[in-house]
Amino acid sequence: MQGIWPILDSLIAVLALVLGFILHKWISDRKIGDASARAERIVQDAERDAANRLKSADLEAQEAGLKARTTVEAETRQREGKITQIEQRVLSKEEELARKLDQLDRRLNESSTKDRELAGRERTIGEKESRLAVALDEQRRKLESIASLTAEEAKRQLVAQMEVEARREAQLIGMRLEEEARETAQVKAKEVLATTIQRLAPDYTVETAVSVVDLPSDDMKGRIIGREGRNIRALELHTGVDLIVDDTPEAVLISAYDPFRREIARRALQILIADGRIHPARIEEVVEKVKKEMDQHLKEEGEKACFEVGVHGLHPELVKLVGRMKFRTSYGQNCLQHSKEVAWLAGMMAAEVKADTKLAKRMGLLHDIGKALTHEQEGSHPELSLQVLTKYNESAKVINAALCGHENVAPETIEAVLVEAADGISAARPGARRDVLESYIKRLAKLEEIALSYKGVEMCYAIQAGRERRVMTKADIVSDLDAHQLAKDISKRIEAEMQYPGHIKVVVIRETRAVEVAK
Repeated sequence: MQGIWPILDSLIAVLALVLGFILHKWISDRKIGDASARAERIVQDAERDAANRLKSADLEAQEAGLKARTTVEAETRQREGKITQIEQRVLSKEEELARKLDQLDRRLNESSTKDRELAGRERTIGEKESRLAVALDEQRRKLESIASLTAEEAKRQLVAQMEVEARREAQLIGMRLEEEARETAQVKAKEVLATTIQRLAPDYTVETAVSVVDLPSDDMKGRIIGREGRNIRALELHTGVDLIVDDTPEAVLISAYDPFRREIARRALQILIADGRIHPARIEEVVEKVKKEMDQHLKEEGEKACFEVGVHGLHPELVKLVGRMKFRTSYGQNCLQHSKEVAWLAGMMAAEVKADTKLAKRMGLLHDIGKALTHEQEGSHPELSLQVLTKYNESAKVINAALCGHENVAPETIEAVLVEAADGISAARPGARRDVLESYIKRLAKLEEIALSYKGVEMCYAIQAGRERRVMTKADIVSDLDAHQLAKDISKRIEAEMQYPGHIKVVVIRETRAVEVAK
């Protein structure tokens, strides 16, 4: 029994192996069958999908072909329409060209006909001219034989006679035009001057030689004078003015002929009064500071004047000299105000007569520029004006305007004439200038003495502040012609014997009166 169990175990193991092999083979065959079935289904599905896609591709290809065919047909129709339009335009142009060719043919035919007609007329005219020339020669020969003159001699006599008549007529026309121009010029000049003066009528204040400085209290006068007068002496020494401290309440007077020094002293004194520290060292310091500030002030005043007048492009040094004229006077008249008024007047008159307005204003503003230096340099103001304007490259026209009326320099431009007239208007304005009373009275007496020294003068008197002299004559002694000569003689003698600013107009009046009484 013990030997059977191992055999049974072996048989069981073999059976188990056989059964396992058989089971494994059955499972494998079943898996293979399932795989084959799935493969067949996949193949069938792929074939169906491929058939469907092929059908879709065929449909898309057919649709694309239809679209392409439609597009081609539309383009073809469009091209056919364009071709039809081009053919129509070509046909219309051909018809137009045909019409033009017909017209050209007609015109050529007409022109050829006219050429033949003109040729015939030219031949006819030539024949007539030849016959006329023969007739003229024959007539000339007959006239020469009758008049005993050749054609050249007759021509010369006729030309000489016509020349004499033409000269006489030209002289008459010239005299008439000159008279009309003189009358028109006087009227126009009066209108221009009246319009200009009316448009510009500024108020004038005559410059004085004294400036007033207000004080906060009368106690300040003692501080200004200082111990033993040292403060007032220092102020007068450094500024070159006279300081007058009198009984005027809360005020001191600064007296000086030079307005520039007077202005420096006034500003310095105001600073010292506001500061409160008044002693010689402080006075010297403040005066020097004010002198430096005045240079900038001169520049600002010059720029302001140029802006007011409308003059631009001046050299900076010229601008400073223009500002310096604010502190210069001529016969009591402020030079800067006078120059601005001359510029305005000259510009207005230039605008009236259609001249260069900007140039006239520039000339007027700079015509007295030399007066800004007369206190510092030797020479008359025309000479200094010439030097300054030449130095800073002003034009020859501006220099000529500055010299007009001085040193026998004649104006070269219409603007210079206007500036000279504006200068006379500004200087002759009542109240614009102020002479010293004594010299003024002496000048009037001398003018009266010159006028009364002539025979036939009954009386004379001055108007317009002595710038015009009215001379009344006796009608039984002085004739009309003598009156004109008398005016010339008096004016020449005044020029030779007297010195005066500006011009003096001499008017000689001759009046005849006939009086009867009705009874």
